[in-house]
Amino acid sequence: MKIVINNSHGFTLIEMILAIGVAAIALITVNAVLFAALHLHGATVDVVNAAAPIDQTTAFLRRDLECLVTPTNGTSKILSGGFRAGTISSTGISDPVAVEMFTATGALEANAPWGDIQRVTYELKRSSDISAPGQDLVRSVTRNLLSSSGTPDVTDQLMMNGVASVKVSGYDGTQWQDTWDTTSPTSANTNLPVAVRVQIQLAGNNNLNAAPIQIVVPVDAVVRTNAVLTTTTQ
Repeated sequence: MKIVINNSHGFTLIEMILAIGVAAIALITVNAVLFAALHLHGATVDVVNAAAPIDQTTAFLRRDLECLVTPTNGTSKILSGGFRAGTISSTGISDPVAVEMFTATGALEANAPWGDIQRVTYELKRSSDISAPGQDLVRSVTRNLLSSSGTPDVTDQLMMNGVASVKVSGYDGTQWQDTWDTTSPTSANTNLPVAVRVQIQLAGNNNLNAAPIQIVVPVDAVVRTNAVLTTTTQ
């Protein structure tokens, strides 16, 4: 009679406890890494979402200022500019505006009965969210500058929320001027500024003491002159 002895055996209690402990440590490590990754993702998304309106606003402002239309002599400036900065009133807009400009940033379309020159203003308006700090920065655009109707068709575009103040200054080659008006015959600044500075102060307890968002855009345009060209005939 042949006797077969089986030497195989199962795990001991100590081995099972050690295996469960190692698995628990591995699960805790994986959970910590996953939680850190999710937290980093959420923080990154918040930063990107907060910076997106600022990037959009500065991009629009820079493009509008880079494409300023040079004002010309004469009383009619419907399609030839007019640049005003400060706390001013603009036709068709109820709130005071920080800047009014004529710029060649309008998109040409086959079904649009107007050209690329448009009047653009930037102003602060009361936010629809009463609990939100600050006001809304709005970009208002008037495309049909030759409209026969008395009230222009103004389109508002929300740029960003939570703005405490907006300040636009013009550089005359020597110093920054807080007000600028090329449309006024009594104004000392009848030409476009050499550069335009825009300062946007964000609202909220954490932002009021912080430095404002600032952009400086050189104005690359041919300025007009008040000199009169005369010719002499022999």
